[in-house]
Amino acid sequence: MQAADQAGEGQRYTLASDEDDDFWGSARGAEGLFAPLPDAEDARRVRLEGCLPQGGLLKSLGRIGGRRATAGNAWLALLDDDGATMGSYFVSEVTVVDAEPSARGTGLLDLTVTLWCGDALPGAERAWDLIRTGRLNRTGMWHGLTPEDRRAWLSVTLWSREYRHRGSPDASAGRVLTLDGRHVVDEDSFYCALGEAVNGPGGYFGRNLDALDDCLCGGWGAASPFTLHWDSSTESRTRLSEPSPDYDRETPLFGLLLEILEGRGVSVVLR
Repeated sequence: MQAADQAGEGQRYTLASDEDDDFWGSARGAEGLFAPLPDAEDARRVRLEGCLPQGGLLKSLGRIGGRRATAGNAWLALLDDDGATMGSYFVSEVTVVDAEPSARGTGLLDLTVTLWCGDALPGAERAWDLIRTGRLNRTGMWHGLTPEDRRAWLSVTLWSREYRHRGSPDASAGRVLTLDGRHVVDEDSFYCALGEAVNGPGGYFGRNLDALDDCLCGGWGAASPFTLHWDSSTESRTRLSEPSPDYDRETPLFGLLLEILEGRGVSVVLR
């Protein structure tokens, strides 16, 4: 992707082709990017506010309503206040369907585009704003979220991980970590709590059983073997007593988590 300084002052999003170095432009807002979709088969309708279209986006603008109006596939990057990329979403079949002068600046446009993006979950915008403003700085900020918003929170911890940790190496093996189980009420909340135990506020360390197993192989903040003190584990065991819907096994989720952790060299101390 092109350097973020091409975005210009006040820009919070950039678009660039996924196939080459074609920079498509920047925008100060992306209304609708995180809006709920009534049907998973529907394309998103996103209003790119304060946009300066270039490349494929500019070509699509000149073909509104035509057969060749689709710009193609791209990476939509979210920027911090300094213009650095916090994370990116893959978006496909980006097509400009409307344009009008923008109130956000002279010479800028508000473009309405349709696109496909399965990773921009409703509720994720709040987490991105916390990261952008440097306010994702204490543990437990996910405690009051709904189940749907916890899922979105986890997605942002994954997509923003490289930006937030800047390639930091795994902590040395043998460390002792503490997982606060008081707010572990389902599988997603377990991953929220474990991510913070390993990587601090808003940390990521898996968001499903397979991802957890991958993280335990190294490169995600903690190198095994290590010890995990699971506080309030009795309450967690009760709340995680159902089998995982992702595994064709009758083992309760709590047991599966222990099996994966211990199978990768983690000594779990239930407290």
